[in-house]
Amino acid sequence: MDDIFPASKQRPKLDLHQAFTTLQNHCAGFLQNLPQFNPNPSSLQTHLHASFCSTKQLIDATLSRFNPHNIPSSSTNSPLWARIPLDPKTHLGTTTRRAGGAMSNEAIEERLAGVPVYALSNPNEEFVLISGASSGKSVGLICFKKEDAEALLEQMKSMDPAMRKAGSKVVAIALNKVFQLKVNGVAFRLIPDSSQIRNALREREKAGSNDDGFTGVPVFQSRSLVLRSQKKSYRPVFFRKEDLENSLQRASHQQKKLNPAFRQGDIQVAVFEEIIKGMKESSTSTWDDVVFIPPGFDVSTDSSML
Repeated sequence: MDDIFPASKQRPKLDLHQAFTTLQNHCAGFLQNLPQFNPNPSSLQTHLHASFCSTKQLIDATLSRFNPHNIPSSSTNSPLWARIPLDPKTHLGTTTRRAGGAMSNEAIEERLAGVPVYALSNPNEEFVLISGASSGKSVGLICFKKEDAEALLEQMKSMDPAMRKAGSKVVAIALNKVFQLKVNGVAFRLIPDSSQIRNALREREKAGSNDDGFTGVPVFQSRSLVLRSQKKSYRPVFFRKEDLENSLQRASHQQKKLNPAFRQGDIQVAVFEEIIKGMKESSTSTWDDVVFIPPGFDVSTDSSML
């Protein structure tokens, strides 16, 4: 089965119909049910890759292969705009349990529902695509940082003035919608925050790796941080190193009252796309305790809930 979020080739699913208007309420309600921190002896498996791409380099490399000048907006073969179906119930249509024990698509979507990403859209909720000059294939870029999406929009407007008249804009959507909707013939490339790539490379260097390359979207977790809810343990995985550090600081403050032996653990780096692949393919429960924390959120505790 094709990967949902491969770092290079990918045909994931995107739904721009449902704007990302309930992120904070969703995250607050979910995180309130995960109040407790405890030391966790297990570590998140580290997935490190070879080639380095900053956000600008990745965007430039993508645009060098996909030229919007070659696709008039009226073209039927390689449309500049991909129409987003209005049916909010569009989904992958899989069963709740996969053969071999892998997580279902519905379970994975639930873990991604609170994570915002940014895409380019017109007022008709059509997703901006860049089409290949020779291949005829189209790609949509999904940014984890709003400023990167805004920079991409300005770059594309300068390449195609018609986009200014079309009212193109940056829209926030939930990452699970990228997982859901398939537009035939369209691939989606996830653009990571370049500052988090630098953070990931620094953490990898601390761990003894001399490689200067990283492919994919970096995520961060710590052995010392685990959430408990309804007698189950979860590993919070962060898209920003700073959010993990803030959560560790809060957890350390709480644990000094409850556990004087508590230590802030080291930080492990993984690749988001590899975690999703593991969730879909793993025959064990290696990944079913991962909870993705949206950028800008840290996980705090309330002493009354401990």
